[in-house]
Amino acid sequence: MRLVIIGAGFAGMYAALSAARLRDIRGVSPQDLQIALVSPEPTLVVRPRLYEPKPETLTAPLLDVLEAIDVDYIQGSAETINTEARTVQIMPAKGPRKTLSYDRLVVTTGSRLFRPNIPGLAAHGFSVDSLDDAIALDKHLHDLAKRPAVNGRDTVVVAGGGFTGIEAATEMPARLREILGTDAKPRVVIVERNTAIAPDMGAGARPIIEEALRNVGVETRLGAGVAALDATGVTLSSGEHIETETVIWAAGIRAAPLTGQIPAERDNFGRLLVDRCLQVPGVQGLFAAGDAARAACDDEGNYALMSCQHATRMGAFAGNNAAAELLGVPTRPYHQKAYVTCLDLGEAGALFTRGWERKVELVGEVAKKTKREINTVWIYPPKAERALALASADPERVTSL
Repeated sequence: MRLVIIGAGFAGMYAALSAARLRDIRGVSPQDLQIALVSPEPTLVVRPRLYEPKPETLTAPLLDVLEAIDVDYIQGSAETINTEARTVQIMPAKGPRKTLSYDRLVVTTGSRLFRPNIPGLAAHGFSVDSLDDAIALDKHLHDLAKRPAVNGRDTVVVAGGGFTGIEAATEMPARLREILGTDAKPRVVIVERNTAIAPDMGAGARPIIEEALRNVGVETRLGAGVAALDATGVTLSSGEHIETETVIWAAGIRAAPLTGQIPAERDNFGRLLVDRCLQVPGVQGLFAAGDAARAACDDEGNYALMSCQHATRMGAFAGNNAAAELLGVPTRPYHQKAYVTCLDLGEAGALFTRGWERKVELVGEVAKKTKREINTVWIYPPKAERALALASADPERVTSL
């Protein structure tokens, strides 16, 4: 029997850990139930931190962990899924394509930044969506120091006033002063189509965010979008032109394109609709988790967000359930009633809220301490020690917070 997991993000990592845990509990050998994880590299990209400096350091190795729990790593990109034949076609970094058969498949292919067809965006826009994107932005910011302080050199425009946009923007003033010198006067502008910043955060948290933006010197342009980019800057839908050499696009994500190959229903973000056990209805042997899946968290109408907080726990349930079907034991319905947010606000600290109503619990430096612990400890892979790694993946206990 073979269980295949596509993707080595937060959901994929915990799917592998959890499936191996159940296999171990049931006393089944790795030869009788092979668990394989497919991804281009055996590393976890710590995507929630890519707005920070030195993005090249924001990865964590997975090979030792996978070896410790007897999960096979297969290097390559999954290109085609044939759900009738139960095969995955993989393109390795070198050599010809190969076909991998499966008895159960867990799709944890994550998400990609949504880049609309805005004039100049592809040529002039940056992002913090992927490791390569974040590294390219960091290099560009350091190259600014070699240019004259004219034509908007010290101005950064961030398109999108959601979580990613706010964290990238509030980090930027300090980042620019470190690169350009303490005498630099960076200008950072968030452009948000909605009439309020952080439209999903609610009335309780928003004044704190707005004050933090003022304190770190971030401007906002609300009720306007980016209409065009060129070498001189960005033009907004309001007609305003802002001179800048740096535009960061942070305006929405979509499920990775591979989900489009599955003959099943998807939502507006491209996520596969799954049942409470994270199976894709109507497709035998297929599970989905993380940003690839739209899953109910509870019976109150709340659905998992495209975040590592939900991906880790969804991955643990999906991996457990895929293995459970092969081992003939009951599956466990996914549930995740606890929900928190911890938003980095740069030099203004952070904001910590609890519950779907986003009740504010911590602000400023106290919240920043929690944010640092989340970013540097809690979301990283477990140690490559078999017993500890497997114990970390109990679906009922897994949470990034």
